[in-house]
Amino acid sequence: MEKIRNIAIIAHVDHGKTTLVDQLLKQSQTLRENQQIQTRVMDSNDIERERGITILAKTTSIIYNDYRINVLDTPGHADFGGEVERIMKMVDGVLLLVDAKDGVMPQTKFVLRKALEQNLKPIVVINKVDRPFADPLNALNQVFDLFIDLNASEEQLEFPVVYASGLQGLSTLSEDFTTAVDMAPLLDTIVKYVPAPDAKQGPLQFQPALIDYNEYVGRMGIGKIHRGQLKLNEQVSVIKADGSIKQFRIQKIYRFVGLNRVEAETADAGDIVAISGLADIHVGDTITAVGNEEALPLLHIDEPTVQMTFSTNNSPFAGKEGKFVTASKIDERLYRETQKDVSLKVDRESGAESWTVSGRGELHLGILIETMRREGYEFQVSRPKVIIREIDGVKCEPYEEVQVDCPTESMGTVIELLGERKADLIKMEQIGSQSRIHYVMPSRGLIGLMTQFLTSTKGYGTLNHVYLDYRPMVHATVGNRTLGALISMSSGMTTAYALGRLEDRGIMFVDPRTSVYEGMVVGESNKDIDLVVNVVQEKQLTNMRSAGKDSTVVLKKPKTMSLEACLEFINDDELVEITPLSIRIRKMYLSANERKKNR
Repeated sequence: MEKIRNIAIIAHVDHGKTTLVDQLLKQSQTLRENQQIQTRVMDSNDIERERGITILAKTTSIIYNDYRINVLDTPGHADFGGEVERIMKMVDGVLLLVDAKDGVMPQTKFVLRKALEQNLKPIVVINKVDRPFADPLNALNQVFDLFIDLNASEEQLEFPVVYASGLQGLSTLSEDFTTAVDMAPLLDTIVKYVPAPDAKQGPLQFQPALIDYNEYVGRMGIGKIHRGQLKLNEQVSVIKADGSIKQFRIQKIYRFVGLNRVEAETADAGDIVAISGLADIHVGDTITAVGNEEALPLLHIDEPTVQMTFSTNNSPFAGKEGKFVTASKIDERLYRETQKDVSLKVDRESGAESWTVSGRGELHLGILIETMRREGYEFQVSRPKVIIREIDGVKCEPYEEVQVDCPTESMGTVIELLGERKADLIKMEQIGSQSRIHYVMPSRGLIGLMTQFLTSTKGYGTLNHVYLDYRPMVHATVGNRTLGALISMSSGMTTAYALGRLEDRGIMFVDPRTSVYEGMVVGESNKDIDLVVNVVQEKQLTNMRSAGKDSTVVLKKPKTMSLEACLEFINDDELVEITPLSIRIRKMYLSANERKKNR
């Protein structure tokens, strides 16, 4: 155990965690000399690679000078913060990455607080020091201030500092970055400062902090062995969250070696491994030796704050584009997701082909929708809503801490936009031509905000938020769309003639020769009421000559609506129809008469 180090890499979004892991793998003795790896190798699924974000925590290990360093790459987004919290129980030290230009950000504060609560030894890595306008000293000063704000102990304040560029694969212990040659200074610092795992002798105690799913072996629990030894085919007991005890046999033990999982016969205390054999293994269960059923403290799983209704597609185009369209298929797929993602909750609504899916935020649920769409599922979703709770007889809603970075000239519009959404301004600072504004606001105000925010900052603004707590509810409509929708009055193919006549009514979402149905939203109105329009009207052909008969219709390019844009656009009486080929917005009630009855 003296040769093992368990560390987690924690940071704000986009501060370079996954890129740094790439370089550590390349420059250690882990991979074969001729082994080629792609960039951001830990982001294994397509959505992670396309968006450049980490969604699920990943485990790898690095071999360096006879030491095995188990590395956990964690997500940076607040929506996946529950993963970070549980990982802190598995490791003995953390690498806190801070961008040399951006400095301390909201998620930096969140992840560091979790690490300090577990009394972990932090190593501060000032990353991206090769960026233009990077200011490593200012970033380091901000880190010191943050440690003091979070009441770090004197021992925790004595942290080592490494200056690095994850992209170039360079690191150094001095402020003069020109002396940097490779990643050895960082790897040496890890070996020197991170303590070896506390290997306790005695009966087995193992607790999974992450769950993985494999088609062949089912659910796998990934965690740290707190005490004793795991043996293949051994009969063990599992203590569930409700205190019940059952027994099962360990069918597989996997160690992490580089990018691969390697089967092992045994694993000792202090090591991070994956085990399979129990069909319903959950985060926080304690696996013990039979006859020594002693439970470890339960792991805290963050409660969901946002929910959406998923339902089977009942539009006129239902079943035309999807592979899996029935309620049983969707139910099975959502159940499978809850097996892997412990922050997600799914409740089937009685007597209806719909499910209430609750998660940690819009991004969390949006990723699930996109994944299902790519797998061939066809379904409908409602507008995201925050989960309201009653605390001491008072209705409460989730609040978030928000940090906005934007050019100073767009500060006025940003303050106005967030003020309308009931945000309280906490403090404001100016750094050159950029402004940084801190807010506290209800989560309701963040739903559907991003598109408007990017428009008002001309694409130069960044908005970061992190969950705070539940507070008494603001009794006001927050975050609804103010403009109406353009709704198709009949089914058929859109025509250039009809779209040309309707251009002055608003912004269109459809091209000519697109199939539409009655009740489908084809554009955004420029007034605050919904308009029912005819987008399938053909030009009447007569034998009379007219002055404008040869004029060509020149249409404006329709607005392209991505999945996120659709979810932000819809109001409470609208749904997004999702199929592998199309994303359409529709009214909940398709005919005008039904809408009037239910208004």
